[in-house]
Amino acid sequence: MASGDAGFATEMYLAAKAHWKGLAPRGRGRKRGRSEGAATLVGGARDPQMLGDVLAGTARDFGWNAELEQARLIAEWVELIGEVTAEHTEIRELRDGMLIVQCDSTAWATELRRLRAQILTRIMDEYPDAGVQELRFLAPGVPSWRHGPRYVPGRGPRDTYG
Repeated sequence: MASGDAGFATEMYLAAKAHWKGLAPRGRGRKRGRSEGAATLVGGARDPQMLGDVLAGTARDFGWNAELEQARLIAEWVELIGEVTAEHTEIRELRDGMLIVQCDSTAWATELRRLRAQILTRIMDEYPDAGVQELRFLAPGVPSWRHGPRYVPGRGPRDTYG
């Protein structure tokens, strides 16, 4: 393990430990003590808190809401888009506010492009923290000889079939 990885792991451990004790995370310009709005296991009068509330507070405090909302969107894709449509689609990538969906036929890609505004509106309503700003539906491509990110420009092998 690299020394940077050990430092990150140690930092995350200490931040989580402070969070669960109800203390503000160190090194972020806050003074030691209870942070405002921080999720704690016990209330002001040491009342027990619901586990869901504690986990939601933890996700908020560590800035994980966007990633959790994106994971929820991917996990609930079938419910969002419908079972029949989901059989013909697969989420390829969700990065920089763009959700890229691979369709298994050109007809499905064309139909979903037509419905893009409705689907995007529904995603923004039901998953606002996911940060999806754009939606792209890809049709299946033609077979390619490229296998990997690097290639040499040119005509390539032309005597394969003759």
